[in-house]
Amino acid sequence: MNQEMSFIQREVLKPKPDTSSLGFGKYYSDYMFVMDYQSEQGWYNPRIAPYEPLTLDPSAMVFHYGQAIFEGMKAYKGTDGTIQLFRPEKNMNRLNQSCDRLCIPPIDEEYLLRAIKQLILTEKDWIPDGDGTSLYIRPFIFSTEAYLGVRPAKEYKLLVILSPSGAYYGSQLSPVKIYVEEQYVRASIGGVGHVKTAGNYAASLKAQEKAEKNGYAQILWLDSKENKYVEEVGSMNIFFKINGEVVTPKLNGSILPGITRDSVIQLLKYWDIPVREEKISIQEVYAAHKSGELEEVFGAGTAAVISPVGELNWNDHAIVINDHKIGQLSQNLYDEMTGIQLGKKEDPFNWIVKVAQVGV
Repeated sequence: MNQEMSFIQREVLKPKPDTSSLGFGKYYSDYMFVMDYQSEQGWYNPRIAPYEPLTLDPSAMVFHYGQAIFEGMKAYKGTDGTIQLFRPEKNMNRLNQSCDRLCIPPIDEEYLLRAIKQLILTEKDWIPDGDGTSLYIRPFIFSTEAYLGVRPAKEYKLLVILSPSGAYYGSQLSPVKIYVEEQYVRASIGGVGHVKTAGNYAASLKAQEKAEKNGYAQILWLDSKENKYVEEVGSMNIFFKINGEVVTPKLNGSILPGITRDSVIQLLKYWDIPVREEKISIQEVYAAHKSGELEEVFGAGTAAVISPVGELNWNDHAIVINDHKIGQLSQNLYDEMTGIQLGKKEDPFNWIVKVAQVGV
């Protein structure tokens, strides 16, 4: 795709929020990237435009049949003054995997990444530089065609919006409490659990609401067939350190292939720490807890990076991990991952993509 990107000037720029009040997903920058699709001409009219409300036809197919996918990325202000992205090509590839599963036309991955870089350069003053902060990047695609027949749409819109954000769970490394869900299921093999589509998250809200009422921050989902094998947490993949080894559920078609998950596995292997990707039941986790072999539990995802888990509630059993304190491995992974993302540590995997010098 070689179309020239246009720029639409905003009349008045927004005031920047105070870094201490960012939270997650509360504020949005001045501009967004937009591109449209029609089956007759493909993706067209790429532009950086003011962030503003959208106008859609009431019969737009996204409202009725849910063709909507998204990605989550971050830009960081590095210690050397550069803007840095973390493995962005993986996000572009996963976006296209989601497109394929939901019958959305694929995007040119290289072009979209260039467009995201240009948007970030336009909005470089929105990148916060406090501890635990970043510029969250949300690319998403949804069907816009006005039609009520059930089929893949012929018209779509792609947007990228930016949100300066702090820690996902408030206090970044305070261990979270997670509720093991046994009534509802998130996804099944053959479904859409392995892609980032909006419906997955809508289906999780009922269980999430129940968990929050009982004082838990997130849901740990079990498999849909036997209701016993651990799959993932709503916003991150899950890892268990048991008797010196790290175990994480094997990708099976209903688990999201997390980019942070893959990075954690690479880091553990690099450190010669045993790590296995395999099916693990909640009963095995509970047994490891009872025997004193469950040393750490942590989640891994773009928003939270590494999130230690202090307690799992399964079938009214409180599985307390490491006395509600962060484990050493979780701390090491967080320090290493964020150190690489911010340019404080060596990047032996070539994960970092530098956008440009801040201020250029």
